[in-house]
Amino acid sequence: MNFSFLKYRKIPLAWLLLTRQPLRLIVAIAGISFAGILMFMQLGFRDGLFDTSVTIHKLLDADLVLISPRSKSSISMSGFPRRRLIQAMALNEVERIAPVNLNYLLWRNPENLKTRSILALGFNPADSLLLGDGFTEKADRLKSPGRVLFDKLSRPEFGPIEEWFLSEKRVETEVAGKRVIVEGLVELGPSFGADGNLITSRETFLRLFPSNPKGSIEIGLVKLRSGSNPISISRTLNNSLPNDVRVLTKKEFIEFEKNYWRNSTAIGFIFSLGALMGFVVGCVVVYQILYSDVTDHLPEYATLLAMGYRLKSLFFVVAREGFLLAFFGYLPAYFSGQILYSVVRNSTKLPIFMDANKTILIFVLILIMCMGSAGVAMRKLVEADPAEIF
Repeated sequence: MNFSFLKYRKIPLAWLLLTRQPLRLIVAIAGISFAGILMFMQLGFRDGLFDTSVTIHKLLDADLVLISPRSKSSISMSGFPRRRLIQAMALNEVERIAPVNLNYLLWRNPENLKTRSILALGFNPADSLLLGDGFTEKADRLKSPGRVLFDKLSRPEFGPIEEWFLSEKRVETEVAGKRVIVEGLVELGPSFGADGNLITSRETFLRLFPSNPKGSIEIGLVKLRSGSNPISISRTLNNSLPNDVRVLTKKEFIEFEKNYWRNSTAIGFIFSLGALMGFVVGCVVVYQILYSDVTDHLPEYATLLAMGYRLKSLFFVVAREGFLLAFFGYLPAYFSGQILYSVVRNSTKLPIFMDANKTILIFVLILIMCMGSAGVAMRKLVEADPAEIF
């Protein structure tokens, strides 16, 4: 006797099998959710690492960036002659240039007097450094020696700088053992390489870091005239300038930084491996649940086969169980991930967000995890011989 697949679908067999043992279902959902949360957090930290590593890079007001070929990343920048940047002005397509010094200095917390390393950028206040409204006005305040702009998104270990400044309290401290005054706030954000940032004039920077050669800079910013092709101009400059400098487009400069954290450090690999381990843990949990379910109901499956159900139809039952587990396991993982992301943002100031790409990726991974486990568990159905079972 044959039963059509359409008639069979009228019975929610997959749902009935899953809910027959509520405790087992809860354990399965908890295991899948845990795996999903683990993947969300690992990928969130990894993406947060890449995003924060290029926060300043994205804000630079430049089309081309000159760096030393010996530079590895923003935490390991080497200097090159400032005259290379001046030589770039020979091209008609170049509108303006801006030399920038970049290095780590010791900041003294004005509240508890503890010191902490901070990333300092030095530039000529008359030049354009960062994109954004209001920065030019703030930069004018740096023309006086010993003045700095403090990144208000820096970690709290640097002191209550924003609170004091907004209350119109004079914020005065030491950087590299020399007195500085905070003349304004900027919004950049910490990264895995730097817990905080400050911006000052090149004059003040060289006073704070006297060992830096006056004719040497770490970054050279080039702004091109409207309609110019950055890729073509960068190629021209790389061919014409000496090999002690490297010319990148702004996009290439951003990728240069990301590639360092992705390929030259263990951090990116560790977070990716953590996400993979979460995936494997989820696969094991789902497989054990579905395999046990198929084994427990093997006589019933064998009976259905004897009644005329096709093996393909029974495969769909297990597949739907896998889909239901993926759906119900993903929901708590998603909402828990949102809460944990918020906690991490508030605690570390790292920009970890639940974007659409991450949301879809984790759901697809959980779906693959559940459907793949269902596929492996289905092998037990092939062995469901009614004659042997009964």
